[in-house]
Amino acid sequence: LSGCDSGFGQATARHLDIMGFRVFASVLDLQSPGAQELRQSCSSRLTLLQMDLTKTEDIQRVLQHIHAHTNSTGLWGLVNNAGFNDTIADAELSPLGKFRTCMEVNFFGSLELTKGLLPLLRSAGGRIVTVSSPAGDMPFPCLAAYGASKAALSLVMDTFRSELQPWGIKVSLILPGYYKTGTTCDPAFWNRHKQQLLASLPQELLQAYGEDYVEEINQQFIQFMKVAVEDLSAVVNSITEGLLAANPAVRYYPGQGLGIMYFIHRYLPYFVRDLFLKGFFINPKLPRALRRDHHKDVKKA
Repeated sequence: LSGCDSGFGQATARHLDIMGFRVFASVLDLQSPGAQELRQSCSSRLTLLQMDLTKTEDIQRVLQHIHAHTNSTGLWGLVNNAGFNDTIADAELSPLGKFRTCMEVNFFGSLELTKGLLPLLRSAGGRIVTVSSPAGDMPFPCLAAYGASKAALSLVMDTFRSELQPWGIKVSLILPGYYKTGTTCDPAFWNRHKQQLLASLPQELLQAYGEDYVEEINQQFIQFMKVAVEDLSAVVNSITEGLLAANPAVRYYPGQGLGIMYFIHRYLPYFVRDLFLKGFFINPKLPRALRRDHHKDVKKA
């Protein structure tokens, strides 16, 4: 179970431990408050493992540990939960490095972990449950880097689902609504990264969009996350069902409003979908270069 420092991972690790399972829970930092809390609240069956999904040596060390402790029994389930995003900005404003980091954590790290554990999962005829995102299915404004990595993750897991059927392995995707997890609801975190983004933007881009444009989309995101759901049990229950149900669903959609969102995405014209996502999530103001008052100022100059 990856990404157990906070949020869905931490809550699921605790839930599975209470149910009596032997849990291997990976965390980014063994001394983090989330890791300490799991140590105190869980039984000795739970093993905490340090793993940074951007580091192959970390992943290989975790794989060796799990292989050594489950070789005779096989592994019943893998939960790919770890996820990363620290940028709220248009694709043009998001540095290429941010796209790469999202892909490293959300796609390549999960892929390497999954491939490394497949021999154990095959021997047990087990389960793979992966937390993806509706942002991987729809063009959410200002989430291109995160959404692209989740789209890749969803597709590769769907491919595994088809290819691993002969082995008896069942594969499920979890696509949660908006929940309060980790740093997602910490305004200081987003403000810090917004300042870093502004400082890194080329002057021409900053002129074209305007600093106030970046400020506005980040403020809207922070406002949006204020109404995020605190109770994570719907997601934890979906993950648990993916691991334990005789016939788990291919996709789970825990969270409010996802039914209407997917209906609009699948059946209505593109412009309606775009309007809906802007109204629901972030509706950016016009970039500075496109505003009427900017054109007047340019003419005066």
